[in-house]
Amino acid sequence: QVQLVESGGGLVQAGGSLRLSCAASGRTVNSNPMGWFRQAPGKEREFVAAISGELTYHSNSVRGRFTISRDNAKNTVYLQMSSLKPEDTAVYYCASYSSRGGFSTYREATAVGSWGQGTQVTVSS
Repeated sequence: QVQLVESGGGLVQAGGSLRLSCAASGRTVNSNPMGWFRQAPGKEREFVAAISGELTYHSNSVRGRFTISRDNAKNTVYLQMSSLKPEDTAVYYCASYSSRGGFSTYREATAVGSWGQGTQVTVSS
């Protein structure tokens, strides 16, 4: 069972940047697809981005502003967030998927096998 620990969240002004990190233990980050989801108060958890092999996937709402990447040597997955908006405010969760697929698979929270504890991102206007 993989353990995931997120870090890097915080308070930032609109237009600013943050980089989230997800350190994995118990499994290498390149052995399973990895991803990021987020959940705002009163809303369902939503897909943000995923990485599988050399392929990356981003939701329409963050494409062009957020980038998912992976450092195999550090066994860590990152989410670089730029041009942040107040609507990006949420708890961000790192995810390890149970199996491989495509965008239609990775965008579903039911496809996730393990979750991190989450890190809060707050974007002020």
